[in-house]
Amino acid sequence: MKKTMITIAFAVVACVSAMAQDNVQDAAAAAAKAIADAPREKAEAPKPSNWKKSLVLDLGINQTNLSNWAAGGFNTATFNTGLDAGANYAKDLASWNNRLQLQYGFLWSEDKEDVIQRSTDRIYLESKYAYKTNKDSKWSYSAMLDIRSQFSNGYKYNTPSEGQTWSEAATLKSGFLSPGYLNLGLGMDWTPNAWFNMNISPLTGGITAVRIPELRKTYGMELLEEGLDPGIGANYRSFKFQLGAQVKANLKFNVNDKFGYETQLVLFSDYLDHPLDLRVNWDNKVTWQIAKFFKLGFNTWLIYDPNVLIADEEGLNPTQRIQFKEFTTFSFTWTFGTK
Repeated sequence: MKKTMITIAFAVVACVSAMAQDNVQDAAAAAAKAIADAPREKAEAPKPSNWKKSLVLDLGINQTNLSNWAAGGFNTATFNTGLDAGANYAKDLASWNNRLQLQYGFLWSEDKEDVIQRSTDRIYLESKYAYKTNKDSKWSYSAMLDIRSQFSNGYKYNTPSEGQTWSEAATLKSGFLSPGYLNLGLGMDWTPNAWFNMNISPLTGGITAVRIPELRKTYGMELLEEGLDPGIGANYRSFKFQLGAQVKANLKFNVNDKFGYETQLVLFSDYLDHPLDLRVNWDNKVTWQIAKFFKLGFNTWLIYDPNVLIADEEGLNPTQRIQFKEFTTFSFTWTFGTK
């Protein structure tokens, strides 16, 4: 009888265990089916940005040290920095392009050890808003603003007289907002392809500012009143307003991943003062990316401004002249941006 009870107990336990196991398996299967049949939420794709931003930083250093050098020469050191930043917005028919270019460099030479000479100095800001005439058109209505100036004073270093230093013999030639140019133009923008565009602004207001009084005559400022002494800089206005037309052409392309060329030509005609005497700014930039962080650059700037009078080497016969500058640099380069 005892053995029979034990056998019945084991049978009951076995039956209960089997039933429990079947229930667990059924529950697990039901849960798996519910999970499989449940609606899945789709991950939202990131929204494309309407902005494209870029930043290029350049740093160049050159140094020459001579010791018992039979051919002669002077110890020199140069330091150059540059920043080229862009922020461009585009949505539907509207676009807004902004670019800031800053360059500054100086040169120290042993023969003029009491002065540090500038090698390059530039502030240039461009901002253009455009609205296409239609979706497939290459023409846009546009409003453009550009500002040009420099950071620090520029000098011509004349040969010093006996007892003079180079800094004492230097002649001031330019400075911050001396001159400074601001142009605001309304017109049309033509963009036939990705590497060329032209802006035509038949209504352009321009302001030329000269903050330093002794430079105002040089940069074509007008006397405050007739009869004032023309030899005193404070007798001239600090700014000049111009109303005219401006044409700005930009070309930029890359031959390959290493070599690029960029140029900009700006022509301005003043309706109010000798409209046939055009103001010309022509910039060229060639870059060769030698390695990931090393770049060789060649820049030229050509300026003709009929309002600016430039004297000859003896400081005489001031007249309108073509200004030209070229600059070659080897620099460390850091590039940041969104493609």
